[in-house]
This record gives sequence, C-alpha cells and structure tokens, in this order.
Amino acid sequence: MKKILSLFIAVLLIGLSGKAQLTNDTSKTDPSLRGQYQLMLSKSKTLNGYKLVNPSRLSTFWQNVRDTIVTSHKQLAQVRKKLNEQEKEIQTLKKNISGTESSLASTNARLNEITFLGIAFTKSNYNIVVWGLIIALGIALAIVILRSSKHIHESKYRSNLYEEISQEYQSYKVKANEKEKKLARELQDERNKLEELKGRS
Repeated sequence: MKKILSLFIAVLLIGLSGKAQLTNDTSKTDPSLRGQYQLMLSKSKTLNGYKLVNPSRLSTFWQNVRDTIVTSHKQLAQVRKKLNEQEKEIQTLKKNISGTESSLASTNARLNEITFLGIAFTKSNYNIVVWGLIIALGIALAIVILRSSKHIHESKYRSNLYEEISQEYQSYKVKANEKEKKLARELQDERNKLEELKGRS
C-alpha cells in the first residue's frame, strides 16, 4: 500500500512540475536525438529502481524524432532528384564526347589541310583544338561524377541515420513495454494483497 501511494505521489509531482522541467530542457547543450534522450533519462526521477518519464517530455522527444525522420526523407528525395538530373547530364556529356571522337576520327582520315568555315587549318592545329574540347568535356564529366558520388555518400549516410533512429526507437519501445507490463503485474499483486487484507478483516 505504501509503495502504491508513493508511486502515485511521485507521478503526480512529475506531472505538476512538467512545465518547469520543459523550460529547463531548452538550455540543453546537445540538440541531437541521442542528447535529448540522455537528457530525458537524466531529468526523470527514479522510484524503486524504475525511471518515471514525464509524458510531456516524452511527447516532445517523440515529435523531434518524427521531425528528424521527415527531414531525412525530404533530404533523401532532394538527393535522389539531383542524382537523376546529374545522370541525365552525364548521358548528355557522354553523347557529346562520342560525337567529338567520331568527328576526330573522320578528320584524321582527311588530308593534312582541313577547311572549316572557310578557314584553312593544318591537321596538327585542328587536332589541338579538338583535343582541347575533349579534355574540357572530360574535366566537366569528372566534376559531375565526383559530385554524384558525394550525393550518393550523403544518401547512404541519411539512410544509415534513419536506420539507427528506427532501431533505437524500437529498442526503446520494447523496453518501455516490458517496464509497463512489470509495473502492471506489481500493481495487480498489490491489489490482490489489498483484497486479501480486506477479506480477512
């Protein structure tokens, strides 16, 4: 009976002091989900070896988890969109390079002097111009590929972050469910003892 009364009083006190504790939470130094989780545990009271978590603080933490997941999904969609755009750019550049290489092959078969737009070029000068274009396109292609790999890396990082958050939440959910069942069993035991005492008297 004393345990039940002390548990009820502790829950009531935590509920009444929820607003004051939430204002203190805004001064936390680690804004990450892990930091918020650690802060929530550190701010919870311990009663008979069990943590009593403020429902409003738990709701705030859950909202932050949902916001983080939504933000991660949005960022992942943006990264995918950029990757698709860059893939199209790569295909266009490949077509341009292939067109330039075919024109170079055809010009190599011609005579030493090549006329272009009424201007005569020697074969060596013409080759220098064409190779300059190919090198410039190759550099542009390399830049696009490097940027694409960066976005792919970012996408993998976001996916791993989402998986980590999901696993942490599932683990937390399982632990909370186990604690709730244990508390329910203890409460039922206490009720049974109380019924036995009433039956004896």
